[in-house]
Amino acid sequence: MNDKDLSAAQYAQFIDDQAIDWQNVRRIEFLFYQRFHYEYPGPIHNLKQRLIVIPAENYGTQQVRDHYLAVNPSPVATRQTADRFGNRILEVEVSQVNHSISFELLMSIESEAHFTHPTAIDGDSIDYLLQYTPLTMPDSHIYAVVHQLQEDATSPHDLAQRINDWVYGAMRYQSGVTTVDTTAAEALALGQGMCQDYAHLMLSICRAAHLPAQYVSGHLLGEGGSHAWVEVFLPTEHGLERFAFDPTNNRHSHLGYITVAVGRDYRDVSPTSGSFIAPYGGQLTCSKRAGMTLIEYSNGVTLRGSITSKKPNRPL
Repeated sequence: MNDKDLSAAQYAQFIDDQAIDWQNVRRIEFLFYQRFHYEYPGPIHNLKQRLIVIPAENYGTQQVRDHYLAVNPSPVATRQTADRFGNRILEVEVSQVNHSISFELLMSIESEAHFTHPTAIDGDSIDYLLQYTPLTMPDSHIYAVVHQLQEDATSPHDLAQRINDWVYGAMRYQSGVTTVDTTAAEALALGQGMCQDYAHLMLSICRAAHLPAQYVSGHLLGEGGSHAWVEVFLPTEHGLERFAFDPTNNRHSHLGYITVAVGRDYRDVSPTSGSFIAPYGGQLTCSKRAGMTLIEYSNGVTLRGSITSKKPNRPL
């Protein structure tokens, strides 16, 4: 992938995701384009940008095949690290930006439907995922909900499903009434919010019910922006395994969900953050295009889009 592929991805003809029989999909390939553009009233200096926008090389059945990141103006330094969750962290430094800077991302991702090995998670990680954060701290209302759901549940799996169903029923999807700093308790009091509010509320209830759970930041085909859902660690005969719940849509995830990063809440996985020197702030605009370039069904039928990915020559 290169600059030419970035331009082509903006006009790709993808497979129609509205006609997919997700229950019978065996393998899927995505092409994903995303652009972050910052505008400033004047020059800024010593920009240090942190990006969590490219998934880890492997996550469950998902694999990043190729990726390419273009930064304009060009950075003086780039680094890639990983946090305690295994998320891919990109750090970019630019000495001076006159009026604007853009980050353009292109990824090729493959995901396959098959049974995975039990999730390896140690006791410290379980304790960490059971801890409340400022965004997931329960209040008396949430504790009362936990008590009722625990009384009715017949197993940890049943409890997790009841929590997902309850959050879906208690909330109404509405933009403009919450921010990424709205707590689970505040969102519940409002009775409305965005996908991150649904996720934070489910996390708060899960943790109060002693179910280790984590926030998932990613994308859902057919949606314009990013998406958030929850993974709950539940016991099976093989050990603890991740089970994904989407309380915003009241369902389990399918292969149309692209996982970018996981954490305790939104603040762990914020896609963009950073600092710079200037007496003013900037304005961020985002855009993306994501779609399927290949679908293989379990009966052998294969559908293809109009673009095939190439080996990246400047990966970050």
